[in-house]
Amino acid sequence: MLRLNDISKTFYPGTVNASLALDGLTLHIKKGDFVSIIGANGAGKSTLFNAICGSFYLDRGQVLLDGRDITMLPEHRRAHQIGRLFQDPMRGTAPDMSIEENLALAAGLGGWLSHVSAHDRKAFRDRLALLDMGLEDRMSQPVGLLSGGQRQALTLLMATYQTPKLLLLDEHTAALDPGTAEKVLNLTKDIVEKNDLTCLMITHNMQSALDLGNRTLMMDRGKVIYDVSGEERAKLTVSDLTEKFHERSGRALNNDRMLLG
Repeated sequence: MLRLNDISKTFYPGTVNASLALDGLTLHIKKGDFVSIIGANGAGKSTLFNAICGSFYLDRGQVLLDGRDITMLPEHRRAHQIGRLFQDPMRGTAPDMSIEENLALAAGLGGWLSHVSAHDRKAFRDRLALLDMGLEDRMSQPVGLLSGGQRQALTLLMATYQTPKLLLLDEHTAALDPGTAEKVLNLTKDIVEKNDLTCLMITHNMQSALDLGNRTLMMDRGKVIYDVSGEERAKLTVSDLTEKFHERSGRALNNDRMLLG
């Protein structure tokens, strides 16, 4: 479904600030996979997502989505097939527009001053009700007035309103309080399962990396150093993951957010 063949990216090449962010990374994601990705700061996790989305051109390698080579496809063209959520709840929505107008954008109806039929409005209300946050009764309210958790839940709904081929979640609950984060994670799980989405999720929470989805990847220095699924994954503990990191990287994991998450 998603194939990354020997992709590499160095930022600021030829300068004292040169940084190898992706180092010959090869990866195959099957349709319907829900993959959690962990790694210390600077491991290349968000850079991997940017490479998939087309935020920059690769130095080397190939990106294929659903059998199509999209390596040179511009970012805005890929956006029709790839949904993405960021850590910052402020991204992914238009804050000065209403909830209804944001959903109209997500549904492909246009946004501000777009014509929303009674049928469309009912569809918006029904989908908002599934979030269980009372947003279905506040559709005329500007999105900028929502809480972080409400906004992130709305962004998740928007990113999946027209079923994407691939959903990328870039630490999308990291900025939320624990209770809200758990609620958004449960929503994520429900939406991914109900729509049979192929999903990659970056997380700093190592327990979530084992509990959610069917596969866990560990990254370090622009490479995947551990890829686990099935029975082996089901038996793993957080302590096992820290030991695997030391075994594969030769270094101790010293990321407090991951160890305490």
